[in-house]
Order: sequence, then C-alpha cells, then structure tokens
Amino acid sequence: MTEQTLHYWLMIFIFSWAILIFFFLFILTAPYGKFARKGWGPTFPSKWGWVIYETPSVVLFAGVYLMGSNWMNPVPLVLFFMWQLHYFNRTYIYPFRLKKSKKKTPLTVIVLAFIFTSLNSYINARWISEYGSYSVSWFSDPRFILGVVVFFTGWLINIQSDNILLNLRGPGETGYKIPYGGMFKYVSSPNYLGEILVWAGWAIATWSMAGASFLVFTFCNLVPRAIAGHKWYHEKFENYPAKRKAIIPGLI
Repeated sequence: MTEQTLHYWLMIFIFSWAILIFFFLFILTAPYGKFARKGWGPTFPSKWGWVIYETPSVVLFAGVYLMGSNWMNPVPLVLFFMWQLHYFNRTYIYPFRLKKSKKKTPLTVIVLAFIFTSLNSYINARWISEYGSYSVSWFSDPRFILGVVVFFTGWLINIQSDNILLNLRGPGETGYKIPYGGMFKYVSSPNYLGEILVWAGWAIATWSMAGASFLVFTFCNLVPRAIAGHKWYHEKFENYPAKRKAIIPGLI
C-alpha cells in the first residue's frame, strides 16, 4: 500500500468515525464541561488535557507540512498560516485564559481526541503540501476567495463568542449565567457555529476531500453537543431567550 492510498483510507475512516460520533452523541452526551460526570474512568485536569490533545494540530501539522514537496509554494503557505492561526490560539492561548477551575476530563476523551487530532493533522497537512496541486492562480479562484471569507467569518465569531463566555463571570463569581451579545442573540452555541464555519471555509478554500472530512467530523461532533447544551440552558433558566436556536440561526 502506498502512502497516498493510506492517506485516502484515513479520510474514509474520518468520515465513518464522524457518522458514528453523530449518532452516539444523541444517545449519550460527552462527559466533560457542564456535562462532566463520574463513571468514565481516570480523569485529568481539563486545561492540561485540552493542551495535550490539541497539540498535534499545531506541532504534528507543522512537521508533516514541512515534509511536503510543495511547502514553500505561496498557496500552501497561506493555508498553513490559516490553520496555525486558529490552532495556536485554541491550543496555547485559549486554555490559559480560562478562570481557575478544578474541572477534570476523562482520560478516555483525551486519548480519543488526541488520536483524532493526530490523524486529522496528518491528513490535511499532507494534502496541502504534497498531494494537493495549488498554483498561484488559485488565489483568484472563487472557491479560494469564498473559502477564506467563510473561514475568517467563523474565526471572528469563534473569538468573539469565547470572549463573551470568558468574561461572563465577575471576580469571585461561580456557577452558570445566560450569555448575551454577538451571535448569542441567535444561537446558544455560537462558538460551535464559528468552528463549523472555520472548517467549512477550509474545505472550500482547499477544495479537497481532506478538508471535507474535517468539516463533516466537526459538524457531526458539535451539532449534537450544541443541541444538548441548548436543552440544558432551557432546563436551568426559566427566562432563557425563547427565540434562540441551538447552533444554526433560524434552523437548529
């Protein structure tokens, strides 16, 4: 089996994993964050678990990218910058902006997330710097332009939503509050909506099966979680805004 054939079947595996995750999360909510609960084995501090399982998205992605024969070409370099811009923040900045917490995440979740980010980083980095073909003319292609616009729209929504959530509690305050502002006007999980838009933009800008596999996995992973979170908000707060949807304005 050649490496390129392996690369193809790994993408098929991600698509299949996404479908399983989608149905599984409607049956059983992932046990972390506000849904953390016992019974999932050993746990690890959530902040450091986050750093561990997201690190392949920065380090492994960069290493695999630099192995490609096209790594110095302009289009792959721009795509590399877009990916790293998002993931450096998610991996090494965002976790350390969180207020001190004793929350823990099951090691099972951390290990599975680490496996996914490793496979996903390899698939996408290998595509843009080796198997994909992007001439300089791709910069003027409508697919690249649209993809970049969607990517950065999602990135800005993601950053804004994180800032609102991080500033929700005052000094010394604990517990949960209803978030307001930004895209919270329309949905309960705009941070998830932003994430989906980021990888929708990536899939369009790269116009690849690699990008599509990541988009499908992101959608299948986050939509059930957003719906569960939306239900939780309605159960916890009697005055929760009735017109908000879970993740897609006006639809879901």
